[in-house]
Amino acid sequence: MTIKTLFSRAPVTALLLISFVGLFVIQVASGVDINEPSLPSLLKWGANALPYTVGYEPWRLISSAFLHIGLMHLLFNCFAMYYFGQAAEVSFGSIKFLLLFLLSAVGGNLLNSYVTWWQIFYNNGAPGISAGASGGIMGIGMALLMVELLKKSLLKFPSHGKNPQLRSLALIMGINLMYGFAVPGIDNAGHIGGALTGAVLAVGIMVGYRYSILGDKPLFKALPWLIFAIITIIFYQLWLDLHLQIGL
Repeated sequence: MTIKTLFSRAPVTALLLISFVGLFVIQVASGVDINEPSLPSLLKWGANALPYTVGYEPWRLISSAFLHIGLMHLLFNCFAMYYFGQAAEVSFGSIKFLLLFLLSAVGGNLLNSYVTWWQIFYNNGAPGISAGASGGIMGIGMALLMVELLKKSLLKFPSHGKNPQLRSLALIMGINLMYGFAVPGIDNAGHIGGALTGAVLAVGIMVGYRYSILGDKPLFKALPWLIFAIITIIFYQLWLDLHLQIGL
């Protein structure tokens, strides 16, 4: 697929990919190591780090989703976004897709912050640092998986036997989660938080779509936007809870 075709089919996906690569190129041009960026450089460019994120820099919950820790990390997430992003943007629409990505990234980073705080408070752990679009991408993947799981029961789509797309999505999501548990240094809390957020948002979108196509309950057309708003408020309250607990 050419860039022009990608822009016409999935413009937000294309812009996200450009932003990932563009930020990485700017980092490297400014002197950041292409494979092993230092902790100070990651903090400078917006990584998620507990004392900063739950202190007075909550914007790191989003900025860290565009920042990657080395070239391989960038390439893997760009590959995943290229394939998941197109399918999700066509299915949900560009605006809902963008909100899905951003809220899933925030949900992943918030869960990472809670896990980090728990480790520090109960296990004398040290605050870590995280970055990458993985939480948002896991949210997108889980949303697509929920569509495949629910389209028969909720949307009354006819069944034609086994669903290979459902099996493929479930396999990919399962491998990503297991890989995160098996390999040290991977932000699995971010993956899980992003996936849970994507699942909740997808259900809201699906229910709203079901009643909008039936036409008998027009108020349900606004349900996806209401779910987006509620999740945003919940996330703010979770961030505020951590902020007050840590006393920053």
